[in-house]
Amino acid sequence: MGVTLLIFGFLVLTVADQWSELRNKGVRFDLIWLLPAFLVLPLFYIFGAIGWELIVRFLGYRLRPVRAQVAWGQPLLARYVPGSVLFIFARVLLAERAGIPRRITLASIVYELALGTIASFAVGLYFLIDHPDLQGEPWRWAVLAILPLSIAMLHPRIFGPLSTWTLAKFGREPLPRTMPMPAVMAMLGFYAVMWILIGIGVFFVARSVHPFPLSEIAEVGAAQSLANVAAVMSLVAPAGLGVRDAAFAWAVKGAGVSFGVGALIAIAVRAVLTIIEILYVGGVTLIGRREKWVGPQELHHIHEIEEAEEAGLTTVSGRE
Repeated sequence: MGVTLLIFGFLVLTVADQWSELRNKGVRFDLIWLLPAFLVLPLFYIFGAIGWELIVRFLGYRLRPVRAQVAWGQPLLARYVPGSVLFIFARVLLAERAGIPRRITLASIVYELALGTIASFAVGLYFLIDHPDLQGEPWRWAVLAILPLSIAMLHPRIFGPLSTWTLAKFGREPLPRTMPMPAVMAMLGFYAVMWILIGIGVFFVARSVHPFPLSEIAEVGAAQSLANVAAVMSLVAPAGLGVRDAAFAWAVKGAGVSFGVGALIAIAVRAVLTIIEILYVGGVTLIGRREKWVGPQELHHIHEIEEAEEAGLTTVSGRE
């Protein structure tokens, strides 16, 4: 946690130290551009819950769309707790109350993280290779091999045995099913569209700070995708705090701005996304209070089903 705050603090100090220079480089606050950002960016979170619910369906279970929004959205702010364990635990419990066994939810989170990261990497791949700081570095082309290798890891013939081995280490039985490869490719496309969507929203936030031409929308949007990959790789940074922002400040240099301007935009993006997350979590929390969740008897039945599956007595193909 201390390292992430140190990185974020460095970005703030960079902006403060270069403020007069940044003003000379065209930094002008035009808050009217935040209006379309607040219209586009919430869709990223709504579609995020939809994507997770689709993954759960591919694993053989069903969630009502409203419950999926609640189970996915309520724990979002727990990502700011170091290690993200609370975030995962909260979604597992909420999904269990909606009738989804714990190991299915854990598997869906693994799929979600992998698919989202691969998709964000794919969206930003060209702009990573084309980044001005990497020109003349022949090794940058090696990143092209990461994409197919990452996708191959999600193939049922690889993910299935790997998940079985991992579950066995914790004394658990294999998953009832894994995602078929056509479903994996379809969800990669879904998450790629999501990252394009958030890229458009981030461009509006960036435009409120610096007068980017519309032709730079792809470069600015790709910077957010690459920042997500850096945040996932950091593992320990809560919600990618500091790491995501520093990576964005570096990546957005591909749009022709300095690191200082990029740092200011990264801080603005972090502030806007945090506000939207709070509003979204508040909204799904209110919705969740109206929902009738699984009671103690039904919850006990879910545990019995899991135990029966592990004993090889039954296989659950789906629940409503």
